[in-house]
Amino acid sequence: MSNLYGGDFSQKIDYVFKVVLIGDSAVGKSQLLARFARNEFTLESKATIGVEFQTKTLIIDQKTVKAQIWDTAGQERYRAVTSAYYRGAVGAMLVYDMSKRQSFDHMARWLEELRGHADKNIVIMLIGNKCDLGTLRAVPTEDAQEFAERENLYFMETSALEATNVESAFMTILTEIYRIVSKKTLAADGSDFKTASLKGTAIIVPSREADNSSKSGCCL
Repeated sequence: MSNLYGGDFSQKIDYVFKVVLIGDSAVGKSQLLARFARNEFTLESKATIGVEFQTKTLIIDQKTVKAQIWDTAGQERYRAVTSAYYRGAVGAMLVYDMSKRQSFDHMARWLEELRGHADKNIVIMLIGNKCDLGTLRAVPTEDAQEFAERENLYFMETSALEATNVESAFMTILTEIYRIVSKKTLAADGSDFKTASLKGTAIIVPSREADNSSKSGCCL
């Protein structure tokens, strides 16, 4: 069982997991991070310049885990800068805007870049953000599901605005990372788990029932 806790922890940190958010500009990466880390959403959000990160401490199976979430800028001119920040990441979220088909079509390119720079066993989740914009949907859930299955990725649709599936998405990927890393305690301790031979098996999050699709397209 996984639990989120706010505030500071006086106990030691058992694990630090670095997770990167990648995808085109304006798909909502910063808003997803703000919603997860601080439960905030800002309509006047500005484009991320370079790389920013936030941390959130949580408990997974009685272990204290610090999630270090890196928000990488999506603009092309920053691609060369952000590529260095894939190093050491054990998890990644590929984020597209489900109301902008082009942002989804770019996922294959982002995935290729990620796999070219990150550990080959990194745990990856495909995120279809802004599912509150149901009437503007340009990416059918089935298209994203097919891509995720083909590439062996987790998949979930979210809304940072309405806080739909945001915590669930982050906790799913962090719990999977923990599950893998905790089995490798003989290979790596909590301070340097990157040497572990991560298995990286990803599971597709079950899709919502078709008869629920008329509501908003958010919930899986």
